[in-house]
Amino acid sequence: MIRAFRWSALLFVGFLLVTQQVMNDGPLINFDARIAQGERPKMGHLISFLIKKIDNLGLRGLTATILLIAAVIVSRRYKSWRPLNLAILSLLALNLVVGVAKLAIGRTKPRMHIDLVNAGGLSYPSGHASNALLTWGMLAYIAYRYTRHAAMHGKALSVSVAVVTLSVCTVSLFRNTHWFSDLLGGLFIGGALLVLIIAIDRFVPSESQRS
Repeated sequence: MIRAFRWSALLFVGFLLVTQQVMNDGPLINFDARIAQGERPKMGHLISFLIKKIDNLGLRGLTATILLIAAVIVSRRYKSWRPLNLAILSLLALNLVVGVAKLAIGRTKPRMHIDLVNAGGLSYPSGHASNALLTWGMLAYIAYRYTRHAAMHGKALSVSVAVVTLSVCTVSLFRNTHWFSDLLGGLFIGGALLVLIIAIDRFVPSESQRS
């Protein structure tokens, strides 16, 4: 548990460092500009459709609905409110922390072709990145800790979460919907919250948890 809290704190420090770069026009912002201004190949309708669907894996409404439905099913099946409580806690923490940060920083989107903070934008930190990591990560954690299916292997679930999250971030860069630092900051804060909630769950043990 102590190690988890340390990892959460380290990830939060990473978020603060990226935030400092964004607010003070640090070297990372130059990298943002190079990526945003890069040429992007034209895609056919089918590829564009598939890319859009991958991007949707970071949408708050979609992922929150899937997480809550899965948590309810697991809670009912294993007669424990813990999975549902964890799902609700993760969603509340995500929306509160990321929402406040977006409003406080007010960064504009790269599609506006100008990078400003305190300008009423909602680009930083990326909700898609933080949401993909925290929500799919919490779904994987609940599946691993509160079900007893042999197929729910921890490493396989972790790899799946990583693939989905990185896919969402890659698509966001390709579609130019977020600066690179938006996504990096979103990953840091999403990871910090995920590890923190897992640490809290481990601190207060439940009989429904796997050993």
